[in-house]
Amino acid sequence: MSVSADSIAAAIRAAKGRGLPPVEKWNPPFCGDLDMRIARDGTWFYLGTPIGRAPLVRLFSTVLKREGDKFFLVTPVEKVGITVDDAPFLAVDFEVDGEGNEQRLTFLTSVGDRVTADVDHPIRVEERNGEPAPYVEVRNGLDALIDRKSFFRLADLAVEEEIDGCATFGVWSAGTFFPVIDAERLS
Repeated sequence: MSVSADSIAAAIRAAKGRGLPPVEKWNPPFCGDLDMRIARDGTWFYLGTPIGRAPLVRLFSTVLKREGDKFFLVTPVEKVGITVDDAPFLAVDFEVDGEGNEQRLTFLTSVGDRVTADVDHPIRVEERNGEPAPYVEVRNGLDALIDRKSFFRLADLAVEEEIDGCATFGVWSAGTFFPVIDAERLS
């Protein structure tokens, strides 16, 4: 069982000019799992083979939905499960506009999404195997792993702020401070 390309294309055409399809409003019946996987590096695979057509990957990314810890491709009439190794998107770059607590960090993902980090699109850093794993929320609970070069650029922008009496390094975007690491861990 699989999502038909025609039903995805129809959903995209219906939403054209109005932004992304409203997948958060769709609750079609589950039709089974699809042998599709999104690797940690942002590569999409179908039947174990990388999907080389960027427009097709972009199309699939627009009908991606998260429910708890599971990921699905959805249309108004069908829903299929897919595997996501880490985050479904990869933030490959960002732009800085302004400075200090007024600066805005706008991320670009490998599938063409642009998102400004703010209260609704937070940056967070987790620890995985002793290494930082930075993320920014793109939409509806779907995160982008921030790639290494972009994370190093973020680190260059980090400033020290006091949070709950503790010195913390982090970045500002759209008037919100996003902690990256406690200052004491740097000493």
